[in-house]
Amino acid sequence: MTWEAGLSEVVRHLDSIGFDVGSSRISIYRAIITLVVLAGVFVGGRIAAGLVRRLFHRLTPLDAAERLIGEKIASIVVWVVAILIGIDVLGINLTALTVFSGAFGLAIGFGLQKTFGNLIAGIILLMDRSIKPGDVIAVNDGISNTVGQVKKIGIRAVSVITRDKKEYLIPNENLMINQVENWSYSSRDVRVKVPVSVTYDTDIAFAEALMLRAARETDRVLDNPAPTVWLHTLGENGIQFEIQIWIDDPEEGIGNVRSDVLKRLWALFRENGLRVPAPLRDIRLREVPEDFPRPRQG
Repeated sequence: MTWEAGLSEVVRHLDSIGFDVGSSRISIYRAIITLVVLAGVFVGGRIAAGLVRRLFHRLTPLDAAERLIGEKIASIVVWVVAILIGIDVLGINLTALTVFSGAFGLAIGFGLQKTFGNLIAGIILLMDRSIKPGDVIAVNDGISNTVGQVKKIGIRAVSVITRDKKEYLIPNENLMINQVENWSYSSRDVRVKVPVSVTYDTDIAFAEALMLRAARETDRVLDNPAPTVWLHTLGENGIQFEIQIWIDDPEEGIGNVRSDVLKRLWALFRENGLRVPAPLRDIRLREVPEDFPRPRQG
């Protein structure tokens, strides 16, 4: 017996183990074929999608946002084609599904409403270029304010990594309906405000000069726009200034550059005898009346 004949005998035997449902045959052989086709569609779709992504990465005239849009659209097309090929190989008659396809499609539509909404929102964000991978954004959802760098814009959510290495997955729809601050939308320059207080007996012109020197001698502070110092308030305990500096790498953090400026300023203040005001409190002692109840001793 040749191997073709043996294979035919195995196929016939596997196909005989099953039952008929109307004009369709359900058997072990058909189940194996279905699993093989599904596995082939999955593997083929993954490989084709990977090839498409590598192809778009090689298209240098396209920027990151345009490549990401192209990758997502091409991946959707690849998976649709792969699924249609699998249906055709299995010989599924789509006309037989027309009876319940409307109700099934309606149920799928309600079930995946949020998913499709996030998909469309992600494509819109990429097309209008309001948010791109690498941007530093602040998202205010009414409860908290999340600041971080956009790592990836996915089908369902945007991945945002904060300075403490926490990765937030924010649904695309939230970025469409909530207030979003994009610190690198049209320019990467970000202004940082550093509050400083000095005592009332301080030479404010000399203090301002030291503040400007501390700002200029701090790494990451830009020379253009140049740092400035504003007298902010004549406060209760001292004169309050505000140092305004500019940086162009907000993804590296805001608090650390503010800390560096204050550390340098503190050293300059100590070298030149300037003091930071301390809160003053007046304590008044009143004479206790003779008939005031006194605590018992012993």
